[in-house]
Amino acid sequence: MSVFHELEVGDTHESHGRTITEADVVNFAGVSGDHNHVHLDADTMAESHYGERIAHGMLVLSAATGLVWQTRTVKERNAVVAFYGIDHLRFRAPVFFGDTIHIESEVIEKEEKPDSPGTGTVRYALDVKVGEETVISCEMLSLLE
Repeated sequence: MSVFHELEVGDTHESHGRTITEADVVNFAGVSGDHNHVHLDADTMAESHYGERIAHGMLVLSAATGLVWQTRTVKERNAVVAFYGIDHLRFRAPVFFGDTIHIESEVIEKEEKPDSPGTGTVRYALDVKVGEETVISCEMLSLLE
């Protein structure tokens, strides 16, 4: 039986934590070209609404995709044909340097794709959290064998 057929709507996963560091933010700014002051200028941000620098939302989302990958079994990882997309993405709260994120996900839909290189897509409701607070929410889709 394929992994697609083994997964059930309602299946949940929760990851371990990953701390977002200043080095992560600086490196992401270099890779992305996003040198916005909200991420890099401590003096300006000290006087802001946030009171300090915040991590790039896309950095946090990228780190979350790594946590998603790490929560999966080897069999599930090997069944991934492609990352299929993100729907309903919302950045709900800032992530500060030193915050530890984790993810909680739930299978909310499966759709067979007979004309694709995989068996079908699986839609996951994903919450990226710092403690109990959701900082990012979205639905992620994977194409699985």
